Amino acid sequence: MERDAFENLVSWKNSKFRKPLVIKGARQVGKTWLMKEFGRLNYSSVAYINFENNDRMMQLFQDDYDVDRIVFGLQIEANTPITSETLIIFDEIQEVPKALTSLKYFYENAPQYHLLAAGSALGVALHERYSFPVGKVDFLDLYPMTFLEFLQASDNGQLAELIKTNNFAMMKVFKDKLIDFLKKYYFIGGMPEAIFIYKETGDLNEVREVHRRLLYAYEQDFSKHVPTSILPRVRLTWNSIPAQLARENRKFIYGLVKEGARAREYDLAIQWLLDMDLVTKIFRISKPDIPLSAYQDTNSFKLFMNDVGLLSTFSNLDMKSLLEGNRIFEEFKGALTEQFVFQELRSKKNLIPYYWSADKGTAEIDFVIEDSGVVMPIEVKATHNLRGKSLKSYYDRYQPEKSIRTSMADFQDEGWLVNIPLYAIFQFREIL
Repeated sequence: MERDAFENLVSWKNSKFRKPLVIKGARQVGKTWLMKEFGRLNYSSVAYINFENNDRMMQLFQDDYDVDRIVFGLQIEANTPITSETLIIFDEIQEVPKALTSLKYFYENAPQYHLLAAGSALGVALHERYSFPVGKVDFLDLYPMTFLEFLQASDNGQLAELIKTNNFAMMKVFKDKLIDFLKKYYFIGGMPEAIFIYKETGDLNEVREVHRRLLYAYEQDFSKHVPTSILPRVRLTWNSIPAQLARENRKFIYGLVKEGARAREYDLAIQWLLDMDLVTKIFRISKPDIPLSAYQDTNSFKLFMNDVGLLSTFSNLDMKSLLEGNRIFEEFKGALTEQFVFQELRSKKNLIPYYWSADKGTAEIDFVIEDSGVVMPIEVKATHNLRGKSLKSYYDRYQPEKSIRTSMADFQDEGWLVNIPLYAIFQFREIL
């Protein structure tokens, strides 16, 4: 299995300004595998410490932050000598809050050690007023596998390489195959276990069971982390997400959570979901100028899940509907497609998606991004139907340097507008 994040870890290892690196991400996006595999390939030894239900480590970090004492204890726990050639891994670090604080002292007093840490709900630590080592650590966000990573992991690496070459004439030859795999990705998603089960068995029912177990684990995490007073609102908000995304206008509506619900009652519930890395919030911008963050409307936003496959399962969408299409799927395919494009954009380094809508709601652009000092609108179309007035309206109003439409249609450059096939949208930087 190949992950693009390996390149980030190699750069981190070789940096003379290296700090302890904290890998953030939802449960089962592949953090543990990534750290262990990176250590196996790049270090003489790996000292792996899992803090979950580990009373010994709770006691080790209880007394003080003397790094020599801590490293001596880590060697005993991992049964591995620790040197500057060892990769130290702190897994599920949120379970021992003082281990999180200790990263500051590793950075300041023992920079010779290479230390990776990971946790599934690190944002939750902020609710508990833990001492977070701000400025003393670096961060890496790990997301579900992209469509290209999915192709590589499912033994379709040649198709992935085809997309990476931007050879659109050859892509047109294999268009049907690329679209078929894209539809499967809508169902399977990018969670590593789901992709592994698909590769080993080809059984999509087994893939769905992986998703169900994971969604159940997320709900169990609610009970573990969320205060009882707000737990019902977190569950209601979480359960409303398929309905929120199924609407043609996917702006978050509090009334879909519960009739009569108000922002002040549910904003904290949304924050818990954000801190657990289960959803991402993208804001509306009132004007597409640099920096986009200066023009965000914090009262208008969309919530996306972390994986399109989990959204398919959460919405009880069956594979036959997805592959063959029917009336119900016709109404929901836009939600899956927009979720997919969001994931591909989010996986690009230093890219924060927003969306734009006219003040009177007469037009909407699915995503607006700022990349290398250029603001670009991105219109998402689920099929080959390219009709739509919103992008032209946006162009007439703001005259962007470049506009993107992504759809099932072939690549086409019209000067002011570039149509990029959905299966190649991850490559938009290289294409442009």
